[in-house]
Amino acid sequence: MNREEIQRLIPHREPMLLVDEVEMNGAESVSKYTIRDNEFFTQGHFPDNPIVPGVILCEMMAQGSALLLKDCLQDHLALYAGVTDTRFLRVVRPGDTVVTRGHLVTKRGPLVIIEAMATVNNQLCCKGRLSFMLTPKPNNNNICNS
Repeated sequence: MNREEIQRLIPHREPMLLVDEVEMNGAESVSKYTIRDNEFFTQGHFPDNPIVPGVILCEMMAQGSALLLKDCLQDHLALYAGVTDTRFLRVVRPGDTVVTRGHLVTKRGPLVIIEAMATVNNQLCCKGRLSFMLTPKPNNNNICNS
């Protein structure tokens, strides 16, 4: 999927759309995002030494992984319910291409748990367990059962 196709499924837009492309490989999502020189989150983090904040790495993993739920995303939002077992293992900088991988651990009603990781040049940067609550969009009272 390209950015246009991704935007049909998730509500994120510039400057918070942090997925350039995604592929679905069976039960795994693989997304990519190249960190640009003028990202809002590196301009002050830190001057003369730009580093991608950990929370932004988690957001990249979440956006790419949420696409595992694409059958539910027409009528629902996948909202963060929690982030656990998260580790930050490598600095990420402008120019790096972050590759995220996510796979579904469990889905119980509207609660979804996904394990995700982010790498740059095949080196692990971040990993964690992401929890989402599938919340109906306005005027939709259905629970996604897929």
